[in-house]
Order: sequence, then C-alpha cells, then structure tokens
Amino acid sequence: MSPQLQLRTALSAACMTLALTCAPARAAEVPIVNGEQWTTSSEAVKKAYLVGMANMVQVEMAYYGQNMPTDAQSFVPRLSKGMQGQSLDSVRQGVDKWYAANPQGLKRPVLDIIWFEMAVPGLQKK
Repeated sequence: MSPQLQLRTALSAACMTLALTCAPARAAEVPIVNGEQWTTSSEAVKKAYLVGMANMVQVEMAYYGQNMPTDAQSFVPRLSKGMQGQSLDSVRQGVDKWYAANPQGLKRPVLDIIWFEMAVPGLQKK
C-alpha cells in the first residue's frame, strides 16, 4: 500500500471514529467561537484556535492530494488560496483589529471574519 493511500485510510478511519463518537451531539450544541470569546481570550488561546483551523485545512489538503474537490464541494482550497501570505500572527491581528473596529459585531463568528474579511479579499487579489 502506498504511503498516500495509507494516509488517506488512516484519516478516513479517524474521521469515521470522530463522527461516530460525536454523532449524538446536535448542531446547536457545537460551540461557535465568536467575538465575545475571541476578545476575552489570551494571545495563546487565539493562536491555538488558529493552529487548529490551519491543521484542519492542511489535513483536508493532504487527504485530497492532487484530486482537490470543486469549489461547490469544499471551501478549503479557496480558503487556502485566499489566505496565502498570511501568518498566524497576521490573522490574529486582523481578527483583533476587526473586532476592535466593529464592537457591535461581537456575535459574528471568528471563522466568518477570517473568510469574508481576509480570504475573500485575498482571492480577489489573485
């Protein structure tokens, strides 16, 4: 079995295990990190959140390899392209600046800020 196939098999098994473990959870129970949590979190917690998101993107990109899904199937390839040139610190600072400039938007999810305020403008520059 090739190393790439082994990686896909292992990732598939891990995803299935996670899905089965979390299956009883309802969508309403899944916490969505928004500006209220973000603005009260330490720099280390913010970086940990961003590292987790970056790892999810990298795992999906590795899983698909050369067979990337279409834009209709996944936003991850577009997110990756739109965020090129960004670092964990620049993303953290961008999210911090957005919430500081928009205190009325504290209910808006962090991922929403990253996508619409950073990734989409990054895609338009390409």
